[in-house]
Amino acid sequence: MSSTDVRKEAEDSGPSGYAAARLRLLTEGAQSGPPRRSALSELTDDWLTGLFAAGAEGLRGVSLVAVGGYGRGELSPRSDLDLLLLHDGGDSGAVAALADRIWYPVWDLGLALDHSVRTPAEARKTAGEDLKVQLGLLDARHIAGDLGLTAGLRTAVLADWRNQAPKRLPELQELCAERAERQGELQYLLEPDLKEARGGLRDATALRAVAASWLADAPREGLDDARRRLLDVRDALHLTTGRATDRLALQEQDQVAAELGLLDADTLLRQVYEAARVVSYASDVTWREVGRVLRSRSVRPRLRAMLGGGKPVAERSPLAEGVVEMDGEVVLARAARPERDPVLPLRAAAAAAQAGLPLSLHAVRRMAAHARALPTPWPAEAREQLVTLLGSGAPTIDVWEALEAEGLITRLLPDWERVRCRPQRNAVHIWTVDRHLIETAVRASEFTRRVHRPDLLLVAALLHDIGKGWPGDHSVAGEIIAKDVAARIGFDREDVAVLAALVRHHLLLIDTATRRDLEDPETVRSVAEAVGTQSTLELLHALTEADALATGPAAWSSWRGSLVADLVKRVAAVLAGDELDEPEAAAPTAEQERLAIEAVATGSPVLSLRAQTEPPTGEEPSGDPEPLGVELLIAVPDQPGVLPAVAGVLAMHRLTVRTAELRALDLPDGVEGSVLLLNWRVAAEYGSLPQAARLRADLVRALDGSLDIAGRLAERDAAYPRRRGVVAPPPRVTVAPAASRLATVIEVRAQDAPGLLFRIGRALEDASVRVRSAHVSTLGANAVDAFYVTGPEGAPLPGDEAASVTRKLEETLRG
Repeated sequence: MSSTDVRKEAEDSGPSGYAAARLRLLTEGAQSGPPRRSALSELTDDWLTGLFAAGAEGLRGVSLVAVGGYGRGELSPRSDLDLLLLHDGGDSGAVAALADRIWYPVWDLGLALDHSVRTPAEARKTAGEDLKVQLGLLDARHIAGDLGLTAGLRTAVLADWRNQAPKRLPELQELCAERAERQGELQYLLEPDLKEARGGLRDATALRAVAASWLADAPREGLDDARRRLLDVRDALHLTTGRATDRLALQEQDQVAAELGLLDADTLLRQVYEAARVVSYASDVTWREVGRVLRSRSVRPRLRAMLGGGKPVAERSPLAEGVVEMDGEVVLARAARPERDPVLPLRAAAAAAQAGLPLSLHAVRRMAAHARALPTPWPAEAREQLVTLLGSGAPTIDVWEALEAEGLITRLLPDWERVRCRPQRNAVHIWTVDRHLIETAVRASEFTRRVHRPDLLLVAALLHDIGKGWPGDHSVAGEIIAKDVAARIGFDREDVAVLAALVRHHLLLIDTATRRDLEDPETVRSVAEAVGTQSTLELLHALTEADALATGPAAWSSWRGSLVADLVKRVAAVLAGDELDEPEAAAPTAEQERLAIEAVATGSPVLSLRAQTEPPTGEEPSGDPEPLGVELLIAVPDQPGVLPAVAGVLAMHRLTVRTAELRALDLPDGVEGSVLLLNWRVAAEYGSLPQAARLRADLVRALDGSLDIAGRLAERDAAYPRRRGVVAPPPRVTVAPAASRLATVIEVRAQDAPGLLFRIGRALEDASVRVRSAHVSTLGANAVDAFYVTGPEGAPLPGDEAASVTRKLEETLRG
């Protein structure tokens, strides 16, 4: 059935006919996108026209007006109907009755309605007081009644808007900024609000309002298409959820992608991000132009008086060859010839970033249209300008995005296309892959004084995740790509090898420091062999910190920094030629010995809590050092079940475990008995730490079996409603090959949850293995824990036994 037939059916059957025709229109697979939105608007117009005609018989000076999205003819399946009943101030009773004849049928069908009844004067007054009302009226469209009344209001509202633009546009800009602060940036969010987030549909509407002011205009290329794509996604979201929602929740994304005929949710998000990036960039350029115009208007009369009435000439300040500053932007010099100067885009970008100024839209487009391709390998100047751009700090981001918007980045670095707008489905990451790479370079620029080759650090920061988007381990794929890119941009063979190594091992230090026993010589030797040289280690240390800081707040802390710094110090000693000795059991401290003797004397566990503080990595101690956690020392008579009991009690008290070490303690002569010493570092998940006496009391009960830890944790978990979300992948348990000659290293990757360490400890206890140490690493919702285990005699597990333990542990966690 055609849209004309649907409209005819609605006209013939009244409200029920409209509802049926509307349903048919929304479920017709052949019609979607702009045609469906337009058809739905026309269908609704016809129905409302009928309601108006039936109630307005003999009534003059009244019209029905669509405003907002409905006024633009862009009805999504669950959009509100924004309606204004406009009247000339005549028979108010008849107007009120007419309003009821229109509003109630809309409500009866369950449609959301935003309505008002006003005279033109009242509408203009309200618009002058409420910016949102004025924005809606800019899209006013006549539906039924007195066409002259509607046309008069439209003309007056547009005139008011243009006259008041110098005052209202800054107000609109502030409104957009407040909304962005509240909702975040659409192009980076895993669950974005398509309407409210920065770069979303409200920003696109704001750009239309700026254009209507005649004060400035947005870049048109790609903007309409970006807006259409966001509307298409919202339509699909409304249809799949059956709700009037603009938030693209994780659990809806696969269905929305299928509704749009896309491959998967990642493809959907990438399209959303690309559209949002177009809108965001257009907003940046437009608001910059608004500011420039308003500034020029405010100073023009004074300048004209000073210049004798002549037109003021903008000052141009040289920044680099072919590049000048003019009116707060970086533009091309009059003598610049992009068609003859292939380095000009990088030179202009570096100059803009160094000056902390935006690149002019006109300059970027001119370079994109005419600039020659760089030869391979790049000339030295091009490479130097790239390094200068990457080392300019925060201004690099806006300059890079300006180049990106016109396709210059993928022209310079073709491999960038794979990571551009690529989502990262990991709560730890707050950016898309491409933005994360630029953020890492910005962070690395802060560390350039710490390394001998800052150019290699900055380029490695730009390339370290370039392998994402390719099958397999992104570090392995990235190493291959980095070699090619580094050679293409002109690094020599030795530098290419270093950059490839940095990309290949960019996770080595953080993974090893948080998941391996640094006292084990094999741990340090393996890192030294992978890194190879002191200079590479220096670069890798800085890259590790920059990468983590650019990932998100959960990826770096003073605690992690201290672990990495400790590992780097040990590896540097090996690379300098120092020998590693097999570790010997450290003599107990006086406190440890005291706790052990007390444990033997009382036959029960004793413990102490002590806060540990240390300055952040690479900084001198200051007045108030940052806490790294709390050291929990426990001495307990040797008995089965110690690890799960301690882990369970800590989980009950909401203490996060960072590291755990267990060992049997040799007691002084004359003291009989065997004592286990547990040295754990913990942190309070919420609030303050519990008292040591409470922890000890619960631990005593856990060990004697009178405290049902599993039951208590299950009750607490059941007390909190589960949120809908992405189904977590199943746990995976593996043996890390050649990780230690002193123990078998079992690595557990699982969804983090209260009591996870308790469940692991109980499973290992059931498998009759001893845990020497545990290294706990949690990033967002993912836990990666490593356990150094031995058999009862203290030797590593045989291969078949290790395989059996890991298999049973994985089955336990999956169950």
